[in-house]
Amino acid sequence: MGDVLAGFHAAWEFESDSVLIRYVRGIRTPKLFQALGERRVPLEAIEGVTLTPGRRGSVVLRLETRPGADPLMETAAGQLRESNDPYRLVLPAERETLAEYYADELRARLTESGPAERHLVAAPEPPLQFKAYDGKATFDGTSVAFRWFWTGASSAKWKAGDQRFPVSALSGVEWRSPEVFEGHLRLLRRDTTAPAPAQADQDPAAVVFGLGYGPVHESLPFAAAVLAAVRDCAAVPAISSPAAAGGVPSARRDPADIAERIRHLGELHQAGLVTDEEFSSKKAELLAEL
Repeated sequence: MGDVLAGFHAAWEFESDSVLIRYVRGIRTPKLFQALGERRVPLEAIEGVTLTPGRRGSVVLRLETRPGADPLMETAAGQLRESNDPYRLVLPAERETLAEYYADELRARLTESGPAERHLVAAPEPPLQFKAYDGKATFDGTSVAFRWFWTGASSAKWKAGDQRFPVSALSGVEWRSPEVFEGHLRLLRRDTTAPAPAQADQDPAAVVFGLGYGPVHESLPFAAAVLAAVRDCAAVPAISSPAAAGGVPSARRDPADIAERIRHLGELHQAGLVTDEEFSSKKAELLAEL
């Protein structure tokens, strides 16, 4: 088709085999849309199109994607607010007839339905990073790293040390929106000898969100990119070594940072949260990073 239909926060370009969604930048555009920039949605990823009345004299054109076709929506698992739905195009009510025309044109081109066997919509590209309440999360395309903040990380995470998880050692991602209680990002590991702690703040394979930490527009694209990478390497045998399954401490060379970690470790030791043996072992491990 090649035609463009512009709404309040995005413009849809209808092509022969896909819909190209370009999100508008502006103070009223949801931050998630701005972070996504644009998305190309193949027609094979779409199973339906709806047109419904919106608020305040508007209509809403929406694409219904097949389950499993989009890593972003699979990761969100229904937790997104309506205003953050990247497949909604809000238009003035006077453009309803035009929107209905494009909806009919799209419906006539759709041939697929039901769960998709693979991701059909591209995930956000790494490198990606964001700050959680208890640490900084980074993803370079091959591994996820968590670097703990001494102001927020639990003693369990400090004992475990900073973590790095190869994508090949993961089976999936669990994202709980920061807009609800106990929001977090948890990495699901393929092989582990013990069940993950129930609370994310005690799990070295998870970071927790909080007010101003891990916002949707940062943590959701991050989680979707990790999930897509995990699916892409699903055919690769999982790494079964204890280091790969449980994460390994990432090397750090900043003396001031090491000194601060030793000081905090000492506070945990004095408070009785770390044993003499654990204190000595962890202190030696930190000094070895210098």
